[in-house]
Amino acid sequence: MIGNREYKSDVFSMLMEDPDNALCLYNAMNHSDYTDPAMVEMCTLDRGISLTVHNDASFVLDMNLSIYEHQSTVCPNMPVRSLIYFTIILEGMLKNKNLYGRKLVKIPTPRFAVFYNGEEEQPEQYELRLSDSFEHPMEHPEIELICTVYNINYGKNQELLGKCPFLKEYMIFVDYVRENHRMNGYDNLEHSIETAIDRCIEEDVLRDFLMEHRSEVVKVVKLDYTFDRQLMLEREDSREEGRAEGRAEGRAEGRAEGRAEGHSEGSEEMAELAVRLVKAGRADEIERCKDAAYRNLLLEEFGLK
Repeated sequence: MIGNREYKSDVFSMLMEDPDNALCLYNAMNHSDYTDPAMVEMCTLDRGISLTVHNDASFVLDMNLSIYEHQSTVCPNMPVRSLIYFTIILEGMLKNKNLYGRKLVKIPTPRFAVFYNGEEEQPEQYELRLSDSFEHPMEHPEIELICTVYNINYGKNQELLGKCPFLKEYMIFVDYVRENHRMNGYDNLEHSIETAIDRCIEEDVLRDFLMEHRSEVVKVVKLDYTFDRQLMLEREDSREEGRAEGRAEGRAEGRAEGRAEGHSEGSEEMAELAVRLVKAGRADEIERCKDAAYRNLLLEEFGLK
């Protein structure tokens, strides 16, 4: 679906490459009843941009532009990211349009949604606003972008999941992986994924999709788990270091701010490093990034530090 990209970011984006699934989710989100998947026009990010700039699903249907993201970690920067996706997509759409003429050029109506299925407790539904990122808040921002976040974990947004079978089945698969991984003592992740796939196929959950894309599903789920685990460890390290330094120097508030800024920069570095490793065929080294010394060597190797 998304150009300039040499790997799929997660199972959700793989599922959303199917126009039937895109149509199903669109109908569930918009309370519509379109039936022809040929109406779905997939969008691509066709500019020469960093591999870290990609989105999970973008498509136009009946002059409505849906920009959908899936997140397994909490990310308050989704409005900024969505603005980047939107402007790149819009640039491609308007290549042959006269924006200097007297005639008003119409563009598809955008809608931004994030589907969250992380293990950190979150509300069933909430909004993220671009204006929250402004250094100087305004009562009436001259530009605004709103992302609605939908929590699709068990027991949340049941009406939405009930109207979108593939999304419901996707969450069943995710829950099976989590259950297996927990029962295995959070060890042997690949076995947990393989067992979840076997169970889903047996129970007719995403059966055709998993049979066709089994090896790639195992690969991307392993990558997601490893990356999420690394982010969690970084957060814990930052909190502990911040507490220790705050106690030692009596500047807890200032240290907390510094650690928060450092964590943000570190997460961006880790995201870029993960992409570089996957592109280089070295995804197995992501797990070793838990070792700070090894992580720093890789950051230097790829010119990220």
